[in-house]
Amino acid sequence: MVKFLDLQKINAQYAAELKQVAADVIDSGWYLLGEQVKQFENNLEVFQEGGSAVAVANGLDALRLIFKAYIELGLMEEGDEIIVPANTYIASILAITDNKLKPVLVEPDFDTYNLDLNLIESKITSKTKAIMVVHLYGSVCWNEGLELLAKKYSLKVIEDNAQAIGARWKGIRTGNLGDAAGFSFYPGKNLGALGDSGAVTTKDPELAKTIRTLANYGSSQKYVNQYQGLNSRMDEMQAAFLNVKLRYLDDETLQRQKIAAYYLENIKNSKIILPKAGEVAEHVWHLFVIRTNNRNELQEFLSKNGVQTLIHYPTPPHLQECYIDFNDFSLPITEQIHNEVISLPISPVMTDEELELVINFLNEY
Repeated sequence: MVKFLDLQKINAQYAAELKQVAADVIDSGWYLLGEQVKQFENNLEVFQEGGSAVAVANGLDALRLIFKAYIELGLMEEGDEIIVPANTYIASILAITDNKLKPVLVEPDFDTYNLDLNLIESKITSKTKAIMVVHLYGSVCWNEGLELLAKKYSLKVIEDNAQAIGARWKGIRTGNLGDAAGFSFYPGKNLGALGDSGAVTTKDPELAKTIRTLANYGSSQKYVNQYQGLNSRMDEMQAAFLNVKLRYLDDETLQRQKIAAYYLENIKNSKIILPKAGEVAEHVWHLFVIRTNNRNELQEFLSKNGVQTLIHYPTPPHLQECYIDFNDFSLPITEQIHNEVISLPISPVMTDEELELVINFLNEY
C-alpha cells in the first residue's frame, strides 16, 4: 500500500538522534521550561530569519494566545470581529470564538483554496480588528493589497501558519509576514513533534512577552499572576525532538516540492482538478489537494488499488454542530470545495515507485 503519510518511516530517518536527545532530557532531570525549549525558540527565530518565538503546547493554543494577548494589551475586546477564511480547519475559528471574538467567514479563492483577498474590504466594519490569513495546505496566502488594506483600516494580520512552516512570499518566510503567527508541530505536520506542541512568532516584543506570560498561568514570576492565563507550555522532550528535525526541514521541503511538481506535470485526467498554487517553490506542500466531482468514487477506486488518501476536510466549520448559529450561512464556494477535495500521498519519504503508482491510477480513473 502507498501510505498517505508514513510517520514511522519519516522519524526512522532520525531515530538515533531522537533517541539520544530523549535520553539527554531524561538524564537532565529538567522537563519543563528548560534549555531545550530555549534552544528551540532560538532555532526557530533563526529559521524564520527574524522576530521572537514563544514555544507553546499546541497550534490551537498558539492562535488562542495571540488573541488573548491582544485583549490583555487593550487592542481587542469581546465582540470585536476577525475576518477568517470559511474553509479553514476549525482550529482557526475556535481560537477566535474561545476569546469571545466574532469570526467573519469569507469565501476562499476557487483556484488556490486560500482566503479570497479581493472579498475582504467589503466585510470590514467598525468592529473589525484583524484579518486571519491561513496558509492552507502549505500554500502562501499573501499580497501587497492585503498589506495596504491592513494599513488603511489599522487592522492586525494574524497568520495561521500551522501548515506552512518554511514557505516564502518574495523571500520572506510565512510566519514573518503579519503581526503574529501561530505554528503547529502536530506529528503529521511538515515539522512534526512526537506529540502535541506549537509556537507563536511575532516581531512585536511586547506581544511576545505577554504571550509567554499568559502561557505560563499568566505568570512571569513564580506565584505572582499578572493575568488569568493558561497552562500552555512545550515540554523539554518535544523541544528536543524538534531541535533535531528542524535541521532537516528545508531538505524535506525540497522533496515535497519535487513531488508536487511531478504530480502537476504528470496527472493527465480531465476528471481531476489540480491545485493552482502559482510558484511551486514558494509553497511547502503540506498537502497535495485535488478536486473531483465524485470524490467518494475516486477515493474508493484508489483504495482498492492500494493508494491511501484523506479528505481535508469533509465538513466546513459553519456546518459543524458546535457552530449551529452559522449553519444557515450561504457559503457555496466553501461547501463545494469541501465536497470535492481529496488529498493525495505526499511526504519526504515517498519513493519514485510509489509516486508513479499513484499517478498511473489517477490517470486510469
